[in-house]
Amino acid sequence: MNETVKNLVTRKSCKSFKPEHVSRAEIDEIVAAGLNAPTGMNTQSPKFVVVQDDETVKLLSKLNADVGHFPIDPFYGAKDVIAVLAEKKMTYIYDGSLAMGNLMNAAWSMGIGSRWIHRAKEVFESEEGKALLKKWGIEEDVEGIGFCILGYTNEEKEKTEIKPNRIYYV
Repeated sequence: MNETVKNLVTRKSCKSFKPEHVSRAEIDEIVAAGLNAPTGMNTQSPKFVVVQDDETVKLLSKLNADVGHFPIDPFYGAKDVIAVLAEKKMTYIYDGSLAMGNLMNAAWSMGIGSRWIHRAKEVFESEEGKALLKKWGIEEDVEGIGFCILGYTNEEKEKTEIKPNRIYYV
């Protein structure tokens, strides 16, 4: 099997991370994959905020937990987060979603665990979220697409069984 296809069919989400940060060089490679995701009419609408500062990761996790009313850390202790935002134009939700997929697939291919965490839209619509965007210098009209949490994995997780009857040939 082709190595790229092998990575795509074996990827799984992670929710148990080691307590160290992913290296900057590895993050840069992962982000490069996100930047190169396809976008409608080449709008290149996705933007990425790489967060490796422990206090900011905790704040984003708290804001996310507050939106979802979660009693646990929705980032599962991951030390690194890439907030994926997209400028609100044309196919931005799809563009940001493809970027999220590229981030997670790139991470997997490098032996790094990841997971898509929802509620970025609600986090960045909140007053505190808007203040963070302003602090980070993001002035465009953006929407939060998702949080890609990253880290070195603590455990091997079994691949989820693929449900049958999902392919139709015509």
